[in-house]
Formats: sequence, C-alpha cells, structure tokens
Amino acid sequence: MLLLLQMKGSSRVIQLPKTNLSLFLSVAYKSSSSSPLASEIKTEIDRITRIINDHPFPDEPLQPTLLRHIPPLSLSTSFVESVLGRLFATHSNGLKALEFFKYSIHHSQLTPSVDAFEKTLHILTRMRYFDKAWELMIEMRHTHPSLLSLKSMSIMLAKIAKFQSYEDTFEAFKKMETEVFVGRNFSTDEFNVLLRAFCSQREMKEARSVFQKMHSRFSPNTKTMNILLLGFKESGNLTAMELFYHEMVRRGFKPNSMTYNIRIDAYCKKGCLGDGLRLLEEMEQVHCLPTLETFTTLIHGAGIARNTAKARQLFDEIPRRNLQRDIGAYNAMISSLIRSKDINSAIELMDGMEGKQIEHDGVTYHTMFLGMMKLSGIEGVCELYNKMIQRNFIPKTRTVVMLMKFFCENQRLDLGLNLWDYLVQKGHCPHSHALDLLVTGLCSRGWLQEAFQCCKQILERGRHMSESVHRMMQRFLKQNDERDKLTELNRMIMKLQSVLPPSGGKTIGSTC
Repeated sequence: MLLLLQMKGSSRVIQLPKTNLSLFLSVAYKSSSSSPLASEIKTEIDRITRIINDHPFPDEPLQPTLLRHIPPLSLSTSFVESVLGRLFATHSNGLKALEFFKYSIHHSQLTPSVDAFEKTLHILTRMRYFDKAWELMIEMRHTHPSLLSLKSMSIMLAKIAKFQSYEDTFEAFKKMETEVFVGRNFSTDEFNVLLRAFCSQREMKEARSVFQKMHSRFSPNTKTMNILLLGFKESGNLTAMELFYHEMVRRGFKPNSMTYNIRIDAYCKKGCLGDGLRLLEEMEQVHCLPTLETFTTLIHGAGIARNTAKARQLFDEIPRRNLQRDIGAYNAMISSLIRSKDINSAIELMDGMEGKQIEHDGVTYHTMFLGMMKLSGIEGVCELYNKMIQRNFIPKTRTVVMLMKFFCENQRLDLGLNLWDYLVQKGHCPHSHALDLLVTGLCSRGWLQEAFQCCKQILERGRHMSESVHRMMQRFLKQNDERDKLTELNRMIMKLQSVLPPSGGKTIGSTC
C-alpha cells in the first residue's frame, strides 16, 4: 500500500510504501532544515499542534477532529513524538495530549514509543492530573509494559514530590512497586529515583529520612551519593554540602567528575570562583578529567565574579582540551559578558554562533533579553524581539513572562498583544502568568475588549485562567455594563471545570 505526500505549491507527488513511512520520516527529521521535504513535515507538525490546541475543548470531542485531519496510515513514531513535544512546549491542555497519544495507539498499527509515552506523562503530571497519569501507567503495564522505565517513574515521583506531601511521594513509590512495575526487582536504581525526587525539590530533610529508612535494603552507590550531594548544593548550604562530601568519602565512595562538578557549581554560584578553580586543580591532580560541564560551570562562575578575562580564558581553553564548545558553553560566556555590561561583545558572540552551526536556544534569548533590559532599554529589547520573531523562534515560558512584564511596565501593551498573538498563531497556549500580566495591563488602560479576547482564547484552548484574573474581569465587565461577556466567560469556565477541574482543586468561576 502506498502513502501519497503532495508538497504544497507543487504538483509533485511522493509515493511511499506504508512499511517504510516511519523510516522515511525519521530520515527527513534528521535532514537539513533547508530541505523542502523536512520543511513540509515541520509545517505539518505545526499544523496538527495548532489544530489540537485551537480545538474547542471540551465543547466538542477531540477524536473525530483527529480522524479528520490525521489519516491513521500517515502516523509514524517520529511524527507522534514531535507533535507531543510541541504540545509539551506549547503548554497544551494535558487531556488533549492524552487523547492524541491514545489516538496514535488505537488508530494505527504502531507500537507506541517510550519517548511519546514519557512526554504524555510529563504533560499530565505538570498539570497535576495524577489520577489520569496513574491510569495511563497502569494501562501501559497491561498493554505495553516495555514503555515503563526509570525515567517514567522519575517523571511521576518528581511531580508528586513537588506538588504533594512527603507521605504521598513515599506511598507513590510503593504503588510503583506493587501496581505499576509488578514483578520487577527494585534495586539501587529505583532507590536513586526516589531520592532524586526529593533532592530536586531541595527537600533534604525528607531525602535524608528516606536514605536512613531504606539504605539497608538498597545498597547506595556513587550515583546515590552524588544525588544527595546535588540536593545539598541546590539547597544553597555550602557547609552542609561539604560535610556530606566528607561523609561520602569516609564511607569509601570515590569522587568522580560529577562529584567535582557539583561542588564547583556550588562555590561558583556563591561567587567563590577561587574555590572553584582550586577544585579544578584538585581534579587534575587525582587524574579525574575535567568535562565540558566543568568548564561551562567555571565560565558561569567567572561571570558571577565579574571576571570577564578569566571567563574568556576558560572559554578559549575548551578546544585546547580536545572538547567541543556547545550551546551551554556559549550561553555561559554570553552571560559573563552581560554581567560585565559588555552587551556589544555578547551580541557579537551570539551572531557568531550561527557561523559555527550552533543554534540559539531558549537560554540564549533569555540571557540576551535580560541584558538588553538592563543595558539597552526598550529599543534594544524591541530589536532583539523582532529578530526572534523573524526567525520564527518560540521563547520558553519564563522568557514570555519576563517580556510580557517588561512590555506592560514600559507602557507597550501593543507589543504585549503582539507577543500574545504570535504565540497563539504558532499554536501555543500562553502560560497563565503571561495572561495575568497582560490582562492587568489591558484593564488598567481600558482595553477591555482585548482583555476579554485573551481570556476567551486561553479558555478555548482548555486552560484555566487564574482566580485573580477572573475577579478582575468580573469587576471591569460589571463596571462597563458588559454583563453578556461576563456571562459568556463564566459559562466557558463552568463548562471547562465540568470536564477538567482546576489542577489546584479550587473552583474559579461564579454566577453573575
């Protein structure tokens, strides 16, 4: 059986055997972004993502729409993974992502991939829909047990540790063993996942409690100790970190490059560059080779210490160590230049990345926007913003929120609306924090119609607005005798809550 792909604006039709479709798409994804075929596939991924995000959920079921726009035979593993990746990046409604994942299973002969499953799980847990996440994991245990991995366990436990209690997290670990990973012999690897869940939230009292309670059952290894060391580092307590490091050595564990990188990062973040460099020397003395991460961390540390010359020296040292600079190293150097208020050198370095085939990422733009805000004002920010839009780059949530706040504070609500529209047109559902900032600015300037449309757009995409924004819209719509609009918003909120309760559990809407 053949699949026909017709490229837009062309009469040329590509015939592909169904059995080779997944391989074909995989190759196309890896091809140059300038390739017409790769461009067509990216366009199709963007189109499907936009259709899912724009779908009037929950007023209409999603599955019929998916059947209409995605023929089952056209599904491939790479396509499903890419759409779910875009849904994750666009802060899509979690149940929409779940519906798409189930569609890919039930309407094709594909075996779901580990990556697709983990992305779906991540989207659900990020929105705190733990019941749905548990249901999905247990369903996969019965239908596709090979999808269950340490990473999927880590995704679940990390979010439970973040949003729920110590007891809930501990019980979730037990549930993993008895209901999800049934028949699996839990070992140190699973123990490390549980510890990391607490350490990632800087809950070191809880992490120590788990360690003391369970280390007799699970033999700790160097990775266990590094996880705990990282937790102490993230808590910002250098003394506690160093005490634990010496306890680790006394227990007979040999430090590795990860151990040193954690300690170097802790000192660098406190502005103690000299201590970080001392540890670099110690690494080399014990024949523990510094990694690219080691140098990237030290470059950041030099920036915090406002020592641009040292940052540049470390940056230049990387290729001499037979290491290849990556986006992280460039971002660290850009950050160091900006901390030293050398915005022109930072711009030059950013522009030079393109010639080395290193694409700008979310950290690059966030760092540069921070620098522009402090050193170049609204004009510099607008210039970089326009470049970003021209490159069709979608900034990360924290950058969107930062830009929205900056635009509103500088009375440039036109730019705030422009950013909002750009994200919506790209199929993204802007974060509720961005909505809070924009609606506050619009209402304060009397742009009530624009504020109302933004609220509608976020509800139409299956995401809840915050309680504060709802109260604000309620007050301004009543003051301006726009009760019909308030009724419409409340109807949409109640309809959404009937299918998708707010992730925090609080009811938002109210009657007029």
